[in-house]
Amino acid sequence: MVSFGRRLARVFTFVFIVATSAACGTTSHNMAGGETRLAFVAEPTQTATRDAGATPPLSFGGLAGRTVTVDSVSDLRLRKHEVALTFDDGPVPGRTHAVLDALDKAGVKATFLMVGQMAHAYPRLVREVAMRGHTIGTHTQSHANLTQVSTPNAEAQINSGMKNVSDALVPTRYRAAPFFRFPYLASTPRQRRQLAARGITVIDADIDSKDYFQSSTEQLRQRTLARVEARGSGIILMHDIHARTGKMLPALLADLKERGYKVVRLVPGGRAENLLVSSLTHNMSAGYPAPKTMRN
Repeated sequence: MVSFGRRLARVFTFVFIVATSAACGTTSHNMAGGETRLAFVAEPTQTATRDAGATPPLSFGGLAGRTVTVDSVSDLRLRKHEVALTFDDGPVPGRTHAVLDALDKAGVKATFLMVGQMAHAYPRLVREVAMRGHTIGTHTQSHANLTQVSTPNAEAQINSGMKNVSDALVPTRYRAAPFFRFPYLASTPRQRRQLAARGITVIDADIDSKDYFQSSTEQLRQRTLARVEARGSGIILMHDIHARTGKMLPALLADLKERGYKVVRLVPGGRAENLLVSSLTHNMSAGYPAPKTMRN
């Protein structure tokens, strides 16, 4: 896990430096007129209008299952042969696109738990994930293990990550869902209580694909499928920063469909309406205190 953490840190550092040197533009804090929308994108109706560049509605036939409304951890209860797809640590150009394309072809939606540094580096890609109908949550600012830092630093990691993801979404008027995943799935009871008090749902994982292991796409597919079959349902943890994951995903989705599984869609409930607006400024919105200065 330590070696994986170091590799992941190098990935983040490399991507962030490349993006910065390429003068990747940052988004404005000014939001165009009109109401904000949650980044999970509500099912479109025939009379609804979409932002320019949004993909047409998909059929959602076959593999796509029900939509699960999540207000708290207790809502994350899946039925037999139901799975939820989650992708951590992105977005990354090319690799996140491969995941998005595979999901589009299968007609299913996923939840992307994004790292703040990555959202800041690739804001257009954050917006594309939202506009293609997926739920967006957060995953700290720089993938720090929050059990190994001070309380102020942990709060800064959470808040800064949320702000960067929200800022990236400003031009589209989408909003991030109040979903959060702890890096390395490492947390303390106090941290969980604090997030719950803020109306933020922690998205844990039942099935770890371990796609961060060096393995072939076939090995990754077989390992993930075996874990799904052994458990029978659950939230699958994957990462959209690894090329092998995007390459493997179409085959895994075909396997799930063949075995009678349904991919459910996780969306925030009504309480999310008063949380995390995408036009967050340094004054922040109700529900999220202003981020604290990061310590070195």
